[in-house]
Amino acid sequence: MKIDINQLEQVNKNSLSGHKERYNFLAESLSKQGRDVVGIVEKISKFQVAIPSWALGAGGTRFGRFGFQGEPSNLEQKIDDVGILHRLTQTAGAISLHIPWDVPNDYGAIKELASSHDILFDAVNSNTFQDQAIAKHSYKYGSLSNTSKVSREQAIAHNIDVIKIGDKLGSKSLTVWLADGSNFPGQSNFQAALQNTENSLKEIYKGLPDDWKLFIEYKPYEPNFYSTVIQDWGTSFMLANACGDKAYTLVDLGHHLPNTNIEQIVSTLMLKGKLGGFHFNDSKYGDDDLTVGSVKPYALFLIFNALVYGMENNPQNPYPAWMIDASHNIKDPLEDLIQSLEAIQEAYAKALLIDQKELREAQSNHDVVKCQEILQDAYRTDVRPLLEKARLNAGGVLNPIAAYRALEIRKKLIQERGANSVASGL
Repeated sequence: MKIDINQLEQVNKNSLSGHKERYNFLAESLSKQGRDVVGIVEKISKFQVAIPSWALGAGGTRFGRFGFQGEPSNLEQKIDDVGILHRLTQTAGAISLHIPWDVPNDYGAIKELASSHDILFDAVNSNTFQDQAIAKHSYKYGSLSNTSKVSREQAIAHNIDVIKIGDKLGSKSLTVWLADGSNFPGQSNFQAALQNTENSLKEIYKGLPDDWKLFIEYKPYEPNFYSTVIQDWGTSFMLANACGDKAYTLVDLGHHLPNTNIEQIVSTLMLKGKLGGFHFNDSKYGDDDLTVGSVKPYALFLIFNALVYGMENNPQNPYPAWMIDASHNIKDPLEDLIQSLEAIQEAYAKALLIDQKELREAQSNHDVVKCQEILQDAYRTDVRPLLEKARLNAGGVLNPIAAYRALEIRKKLIQERGANSVASGL
């Protein structure tokens, strides 16, 4: 389904006067503080976040999954759902595919469909964390790190195939996340597992087109609870350096032990020119993949402060690939993604309000109190009118959640796909 522009204009109509009041008040206040309001709104408008294909259906846990009606059962429907998100928010301009869940039957038709929604293809993701029906060899004891050469070769070949699929769609990057590790002491030789992984990644790296990037993700635990091969950013960074200039670390907000200082990790990687991608979610204990900003919004803001500084001061680092990586469990997946997109834009907008020159001066003078005041003043600012203005300028809606419900989108998806439609690949 597609949303007609007349529907959006009608939804915006009733809220337009209130928005103008809020925006004009905030814009005048920020302008008096020396902030470039027009420039900030423009940066917000240009900030695009990829939606992963697996986030468009209901998620789950190790104990069960409770489906949501009207889920997308094929790639075409997944693209349509991202089109809905992008039409409302104007900030979801890309989709990230997971192979083999999302192999197109007709590449031309898929590209045409994505183009009709103004959507690009972001990083493609390989899957060696589960066995496929057609696979000859198992990943039960690892994929790229496996002691079995044939299993490693199968995993390498799969990643090369994923690159070829992505290349046909216009993607420019491959994300590798490994579930490899061990559950018991003595089960694995740590050095051998790491060396096998490095050698395998180098083989995959050889298959990258010249204008592609390799993103290496990390995770401290789960599904293996004694060790994971790529357990932290340092290991990912080391592997990326071993592969070459086109290999980068990918940071996932949920892939850290409690109280890890993620903004410091981001700062270090950008200084070294090795932050390639960033996955947004939120967590309470570990990789819960909760709605972005639902648990630790101030931490997200601090991370964006580091990201904004890095984007302005670290030309050696490429512009990061942004993506949401969340599991919705009991929410309408599209509503949850809208909430996440809003939280990301909000944190980004607040970080843009920080006077970096003033902050650096306070840091140089060891004025710790002023440093905190500068950060918290930006954080306490209600930037929602700026987000509304950015969406309005780009052709979106002032309040995406309200519009989603007013237009009864989920009801129409259920009518179109049926109540028992289940998202593919989950």
